[in-house]
Amino acid sequence: MRARLFEEARRLGFDRAGVAAAGPCRDARHLRRWLAAGRHGTMDWMARAVERRTDPRALLDGARSIVSLLTHYRSDPPPGAERWVGRISRYAWGADYHNVLGRRLRKLARYLEALSPGCRVGVAVDSRPVLEKEWAERSGLGWIGKHSNLIVRDRGSFFFLSELVTDLELPPDAESPVDHCGKCVACLDACPTAAIVGPREVDARRCLSYLTVEHRGAVPRELRPGVGEWIFGCDICQDVCPWNRFAPPTQERRFTLDPDRLAGDLVSLLALGENEFRDRFRGSPIRRAGRDGFLRNVCVALGNRGDPKALPALLRAMREDPSPLVSGIAR
Repeated sequence: MRARLFEEARRLGFDRAGVAAAGPCRDARHLRRWLAAGRHGTMDWMARAVERRTDPRALLDGARSIVSLLTHYRSDPPPGAERWVGRISRYAWGADYHNVLGRRLRKLARYLEALSPGCRVGVAVDSRPVLEKEWAERSGLGWIGKHSNLIVRDRGSFFFLSELVTDLELPPDAESPVDHCGKCVACLDACPTAAIVGPREVDARRCLSYLTVEHRGAVPRELRPGVGEWIFGCDICQDVCPWNRFAPPTQERRFTLDPDRLAGDLVSLLALGENEFRDRFRGSPIRRAGRDGFLRNVCVALGNRGDPKALPALLRAMREDPSPLVSGIAR
Protein backbone atom coordinates (compact mmCIF):
# COMPACT_ATOMS: atom_id res chain seq x y z
CA MET A 1 0.00 0.00 0.00
CA ARG A 2 2.83 2.38 0.87
CA ALA A 3 4.61 1.65 -2.43
CA ARG A 4 1.43 2.23 -4.42
CA LEU A 5 0.74 5.47 -2.53
CA PHE A 6 4.25 6.78 -3.29
CA GLU A 7 3.90 5.80 -6.94
CA GLU A 8 0.63 7.71 -7.19
CA ALA A 9 2.23 10.70 -5.45
CA ARG A 10 4.95 10.79 -8.13
CA ARG A 11 2.35 10.46 -10.87
CA LEU A 12 0.46 13.45 -9.45
CA GLY A 13 3.63 15.56 -9.47
CA PHE A 14 5.06 15.29 -5.95
CA ASP A 15 8.84 14.94 -6.08
CA ARG A 16 9.53 12.95 -2.92
CA ALA A 17 7.64 11.39 -0.01
CA GLY A 18 8.35 9.92 3.42
CA VAL A 19 6.40 8.54 6.38
CA ALA A 20 6.69 9.12 10.13
CA ALA A 21 4.68 7.61 12.97
CA ALA A 22 2.24 10.17 14.40
CA GLY A 23 2.78 11.32 17.96
CA PRO A 24 3.75 14.34 20.06
CA CYS A 25 6.11 16.82 18.40
CA ARG A 26 9.63 17.08 19.75
CA ASP A 27 9.70 20.81 18.91
CA ALA A 28 6.76 21.64 21.20
CA ARG A 29 8.98 23.12 23.93
CA HIS A 30 10.96 25.12 21.35
CA LEU A 31 7.71 26.47 19.86
CA ARG A 32 6.42 27.56 23.26
CA ARG A 33 9.70 29.35 24.06
CA TRP A 34 9.63 31.06 20.67
CA LEU A 35 6.08 32.25 21.24
CA ALA A 36 6.81 33.38 24.82
CA ALA A 37 9.68 35.52 23.49
CA GLY A 38 7.27 37.22 21.07
CA ARG A 39 9.28 36.15 18.04
CA HIS A 40 6.11 35.42 16.09
CA GLY A 41 5.44 39.18 15.87
CA THR A 42 1.85 39.94 14.95
CA MET A 43 1.15 36.40 13.71
CA ASP A 44 -1.31 35.77 16.52
CA TRP A 45 -2.60 32.64 14.82
CA MET A 46 0.73 30.98 15.68
CA ALA A 47 -0.13 31.25 19.37
CA ARG A 48 -3.56 29.69 18.90
CA ALA A 49 -4.17 25.94 18.89
CA VAL A 50 -0.68 25.13 20.19
CA GLU A 51 -1.84 21.71 21.39
CA ARG A 52 -3.21 20.87 17.95
CA ARG A 53 -0.06 22.20 16.31
CA THR A 54 2.19 20.02 18.45
CA ASP A 55 0.30 16.73 18.17
CA PRO A 56 -1.34 15.69 14.85
CA ARG A 57 -3.57 13.28 16.73
CA ALA A 58 -5.49 16.37 17.84
CA LEU A 59 -6.13 17.16 14.16
CA LEU A 60 -7.28 13.64 13.29
CA ASP A 61 -8.46 11.42 16.11
CA GLY A 62 -6.62 8.12 15.98
CA ALA A 63 -3.89 9.41 13.61
CA ARG A 64 -1.07 6.90 13.24
CA SER A 65 0.98 8.12 10.29
CA ILE A 66 2.14 11.38 8.70
CA VAL A 67 3.02 11.28 5.00
CA SER A 68 5.28 14.23 4.11
CA LEU A 69 5.56 15.30 0.48
CA LEU A 70 8.07 17.59 -1.26
CA THR A 71 7.39 19.63 -4.39
CA HIS A 72 10.21 21.61 -6.02
CA TYR A 73 9.56 25.22 -7.03
CA ARG A 74 12.97 26.62 -7.99
CA SER A 75 13.11 28.24 -11.41
CA ASP A 76 15.48 30.74 -12.98
CA PRO A 77 14.33 34.12 -14.32
CA PRO A 78 15.13 35.40 -17.79
CA PRO A 79 17.87 38.06 -17.80
CA GLY A 80 16.73 41.24 -16.05
CA ALA A 81 13.33 39.87 -15.05
CA GLU A 82 13.71 40.60 -11.33
CA ARG A 83 14.36 44.25 -12.12
CA TRP A 84 10.91 44.64 -13.63
CA VAL A 85 9.04 44.94 -10.34
CA GLY A 86 11.60 44.66 -7.59
CA ARG A 87 12.60 41.40 -5.97
CA ILE A 88 10.02 38.68 -5.29
CA SER A 89 10.65 35.33 -3.62
CA ARG A 90 10.75 32.46 -6.11
CA TYR A 91 7.81 30.71 -4.50
CA ALA A 92 5.56 33.60 -5.58
CA TRP A 93 6.64 33.84 -9.23
CA GLY A 94 3.75 31.73 -10.43
CA ALA A 95 0.50 30.26 -9.14
CA ASP A 96 -0.44 30.04 -5.46
CA TYR A 97 0.94 26.73 -4.21
CA HIS A 98 -1.93 26.37 -1.72
CA ASN A 99 -4.30 25.94 -4.67
CA VAL A 100 -2.06 23.78 -6.86
CA LEU A 101 -0.92 21.43 -4.11
CA GLY A 102 -4.27 21.43 -2.33
CA ARG A 103 -6.01 19.93 -5.36
CA ARG A 104 -3.17 17.46 -5.88
CA LEU A 105 -3.16 16.42 -2.22
CA ARG A 106 -6.90 15.85 -2.13
CA LYS A 107 -6.55 13.52 -5.13
CA LEU A 108 -3.87 11.59 -3.29
CA ALA A 109 -6.07 11.39 -0.19
CA ARG A 110 -8.93 9.95 -2.25
CA TYR A 111 -6.52 7.43 -3.76
CA LEU A 112 -5.44 6.27 -0.29
CA GLU A 113 -9.07 6.02 0.81
CA ALA A 114 -9.76 3.82 -2.23
CA LEU A 115 -6.78 1.61 -1.36
CA SER A 116 -8.06 1.14 2.18
CA PRO A 117 -11.84 1.72 2.36
CA GLY A 118 -12.88 3.07 5.73
CA CYS A 119 -9.56 4.73 6.54
CA ARG A 120 -9.53 8.37 7.54
CA VAL A 121 -7.25 10.93 5.89
CA GLY A 122 -6.64 14.64 6.52
CA VAL A 123 -4.62 17.00 4.32
CA ALA A 124 -2.40 19.98 5.15
CA VAL A 125 -0.81 22.50 2.78
CA ASP A 126 0.78 25.14 5.02
CA SER A 127 -2.66 26.24 6.17
CA ARG A 128 -3.40 23.91 9.08
CA PRO A 129 -1.57 23.78 12.45
CA VAL A 130 1.10 21.23 11.50
CA LEU A 131 4.83 21.55 12.29
CA GLU A 132 5.58 20.33 8.80
CA LYS A 133 9.38 20.68 8.90
CA GLU A 134 9.66 18.43 11.93
CA TRP A 135 7.51 15.76 10.29
CA ALA A 136 9.52 15.92 7.08
CA GLU A 137 12.72 15.54 9.10
CA ARG A 138 11.30 12.62 11.09
CA SER A 139 10.21 10.92 7.86
CA GLY A 140 13.84 10.82 6.71
CA LEU A 141 13.56 13.44 3.97
CA GLY A 142 16.25 15.77 5.30
CA TRP A 143 17.30 17.97 8.21
CA ILE A 144 16.30 21.41 9.45
CA GLY A 145 19.08 23.79 8.48
CA LYS A 146 20.41 26.76 10.41
CA HIS A 147 18.09 29.04 8.41
CA SER A 148 15.22 26.92 9.83
CA ASN A 149 14.21 25.50 6.43
CA LEU A 150 14.30 21.79 5.68
CA ILE A 151 17.30 20.77 3.56
CA VAL A 152 17.44 17.62 1.45
CA ARG A 153 21.03 16.60 0.78
CA ASP A 154 20.67 16.07 -2.98
CA ARG A 155 17.80 18.55 -3.47
CA GLY A 156 18.53 21.69 -1.45
CA SER A 157 15.64 23.57 0.15
CA PHE A 158 13.58 25.19 -2.61
CA PHE A 159 10.46 23.10 -2.20
CA PHE A 160 6.98 23.19 -0.73
CA LEU A 161 5.97 20.80 2.05
CA SER A 162 2.53 19.23 2.37
CA GLU A 163 1.14 16.34 4.40
CA LEU A 164 -1.39 13.56 4.66
CA VAL A 165 -2.46 12.63 8.19
CA THR A 166 -4.08 9.21 8.38
CA ASP A 167 -5.24 6.61 10.87
CA LEU A 168 -3.52 3.93 8.77
CA GLU A 169 -0.33 2.50 10.23
CA LEU A 170 2.11 2.81 7.34
CA PRO A 171 5.74 1.60 7.65
CA PRO A 172 7.75 4.66 8.74
CA ASP A 173 11.03 5.76 7.18
CA ALA A 174 14.21 5.82 9.21
CA GLU A 175 15.12 9.33 10.32
CA SER A 176 18.57 10.46 9.28
CA PRO A 177 20.54 11.40 12.41
CA VAL A 178 23.01 13.55 10.46
CA ASP A 179 22.93 17.35 10.32
CA HIS A 180 25.00 18.31 7.29
CA CYS A 181 25.20 22.06 8.00
CA GLY A 182 28.43 21.53 9.90
CA LYS A 183 30.26 24.76 10.74
CA CYS A 184 28.66 26.72 7.87
CA VAL A 185 26.98 29.97 8.94
CA ALA A 186 26.45 31.47 5.49
CA CYS A 187 22.74 32.03 6.09
CA LEU A 188 23.31 33.77 9.44
CA ASP A 189 25.96 36.04 7.93
CA ALA A 190 23.91 36.92 4.84
CA CYS A 191 20.63 37.90 6.54
CA PRO A 192 20.48 41.70 6.09
CA THR A 193 18.38 42.30 9.21
CA ALA A 194 20.05 39.69 11.46
CA ALA A 195 16.73 37.84 11.75
CA ILE A 196 18.48 34.48 12.18
CA VAL A 197 19.48 35.08 15.78
CA GLY A 198 21.03 31.64 16.14
CA PRO A 199 21.09 28.25 14.40
CA ARG A 200 17.47 27.29 13.62
CA GLU A 201 16.21 30.33 15.52
CA VAL A 202 14.48 33.03 13.49
CA ASP A 203 13.01 36.20 14.96
CA ALA A 204 10.11 36.79 12.60
CA ARG A 205 9.90 40.45 13.61
CA ARG A 206 13.17 41.06 11.74
CA CYS A 207 12.63 38.62 8.87
CA LEU A 208 12.04 40.11 5.41
CA SER A 209 9.50 37.43 4.56
CA TYR A 210 7.46 38.37 7.62
CA LEU A 211 7.87 42.12 7.15
CA THR A 212 6.79 42.05 3.49
CA VAL A 213 4.03 39.42 3.70
CA GLU A 214 2.55 38.78 7.15
CA HIS A 215 3.15 42.12 8.89
CA ARG A 216 0.30 44.59 8.50
CA GLY A 217 1.88 47.76 9.87
CA ALA A 218 4.74 50.00 8.83
CA VAL A 219 8.17 48.47 8.40
CA PRO A 220 10.29 49.71 11.35
CA ARG A 221 12.56 52.50 10.18
CA GLU A 222 15.75 50.82 11.38
CA LEU A 223 14.97 47.70 9.32
CA ARG A 224 14.07 49.45 6.07
CA PRO A 225 17.61 49.59 4.62
CA GLY A 226 17.91 45.81 5.06
CA VAL A 227 14.75 45.24 3.02
CA GLY A 228 16.60 46.41 -0.08
CA GLU A 229 14.32 45.99 -3.09
CA TRP A 230 12.45 42.92 -1.83
CA ILE A 231 8.74 43.62 -2.28
CA PHE A 232 7.40 40.15 -1.43
CA GLY A 233 9.24 37.53 0.57
CA CYS A 234 12.98 36.87 0.56
CA ASP A 235 15.32 34.14 -0.73
CA ILE A 236 18.65 35.37 0.64
CA CYS A 237 19.24 32.66 3.27
CA GLN A 238 18.43 29.96 0.71
CA ASP A 239 20.38 31.58 -2.13
CA VAL A 240 23.60 31.49 -0.09
CA CYS A 241 23.10 27.93 1.20
CA PRO A 242 25.73 25.66 -0.39
CA TRP A 243 23.27 22.78 -0.56
CA ASN A 244 21.10 24.67 -3.03
CA ARG A 245 23.67 24.15 -5.75
CA PHE A 246 21.91 20.77 -6.01
CA ALA A 247 18.39 22.25 -6.15
CA PRO A 248 16.71 20.95 -9.32
CA PRO A 249 14.40 23.11 -11.43
CA THR A 250 10.69 22.62 -10.94
CA GLN A 251 8.77 20.47 -13.39
CA GLU A 252 5.55 22.32 -12.56
CA ARG A 253 5.17 25.11 -15.13
CA ARG A 254 2.59 26.86 -12.91
CA PHE A 255 5.37 27.68 -10.43
CA THR A 256 7.60 29.36 -13.02
CA LEU A 257 7.83 33.10 -13.68
CA ASP A 258 4.67 34.71 -15.01
CA PRO A 259 6.07 37.58 -17.14
CA ASP A 260 2.67 39.14 -17.81
CA ARG A 261 1.96 39.46 -14.09
CA LEU A 262 5.40 40.69 -13.04
CA ALA A 263 6.42 42.83 -16.00
CA GLY A 264 6.60 46.60 -15.61
CA ASP A 265 8.54 49.19 -13.67
CA LEU A 266 8.56 49.27 -9.88
CA VAL A 267 7.26 52.86 -9.89
CA SER A 268 4.19 51.87 -11.91
CA LEU A 269 2.99 49.61 -9.09
CA LEU A 270 2.19 52.64 -6.94
CA ALA A 271 -0.72 53.39 -9.28
CA LEU A 272 -2.47 50.11 -8.46
CA GLY A 273 -5.90 50.54 -6.91
CA GLU A 274 -7.59 47.80 -4.92
CA ASN A 275 -9.37 46.29 -7.92
CA GLU A 276 -6.30 46.52 -10.15
CA PHE A 277 -4.20 44.81 -7.49
CA ARG A 278 -6.71 41.96 -7.12
CA ASP A 279 -7.00 41.48 -10.87
CA ARG A 280 -3.28 41.57 -11.52
CA PHE A 281 -2.38 39.11 -8.75
CA ARG A 282 -5.42 36.84 -8.89
CA GLY A 283 -4.30 33.28 -8.14
CA SER A 284 -0.90 34.48 -6.89
CA PRO A 285 0.60 34.22 -3.38
CA ILE A 286 1.21 37.98 -3.61
CA ARG A 287 -2.46 38.53 -2.84
CA ARG A 288 -1.68 37.55 0.77
CA ALA A 289 0.13 40.84 1.42
CA GLY A 290 -2.93 42.81 0.38
CA ARG A 291 -2.84 45.92 -1.77
CA ASP A 292 -1.80 48.24 1.06
CA GLY A 293 0.93 45.94 2.36
CA PHE A 294 2.29 45.37 -1.12
CA LEU A 295 2.44 49.08 -1.94
CA ARG A 296 4.06 49.70 1.45
CA ASN A 297 6.81 47.30 0.32
CA VAL A 298 7.11 49.10 -3.02
CA CYS A 299 7.61 52.43 -1.24
CA VAL A 300 10.38 50.97 0.94
CA ALA A 301 12.08 49.46 -2.11
CA LEU A 302 11.91 52.76 -3.98
CA GLY A 303 13.36 54.56 -0.98
CA ASN A 304 16.24 52.10 -0.91
CA ARG A 305 16.76 52.41 -4.66
CA GLY A 306 17.14 56.17 -4.29
CA ASP A 307 16.24 57.01 -7.88
CA PRO A 308 14.97 60.63 -8.14
CA LYS A 309 12.65 59.51 -10.97
CA ALA A 310 10.49 57.83 -8.34
CA LEU A 311 9.83 61.09 -6.45
CA PRO A 312 6.69 62.17 -8.40
CA ALA A 313 5.01 58.81 -7.81
CA LEU A 314 5.98 58.78 -4.13
CA LEU A 315 4.73 62.35 -3.65
CA ARG A 316 1.45 61.43 -5.33
CA ALA A 317 1.09 58.38 -3.05
CA MET A 318 1.91 60.53 -0.01
CA ARG A 319 -0.80 63.07 -0.87
CA GLU A 320 -3.50 60.99 -2.55
CA ASP A 321 -3.34 57.33 -1.57
CA PRO A 322 -6.45 56.39 0.44
CA SER A 323 -4.45 54.06 2.70
CA PRO A 324 -2.79 55.71 5.73
CA LEU A 325 -0.22 52.90 5.65
CA VAL A 326 0.81 53.64 2.05
CA SER A 327 0.70 57.43 2.36
CA GLY A 328 2.64 57.28 5.63
CA ILE A 329 5.41 55.07 4.30
CA ALA A 330 5.57 57.13 1.09
CA ARG A 331 6.17 60.20 3.23
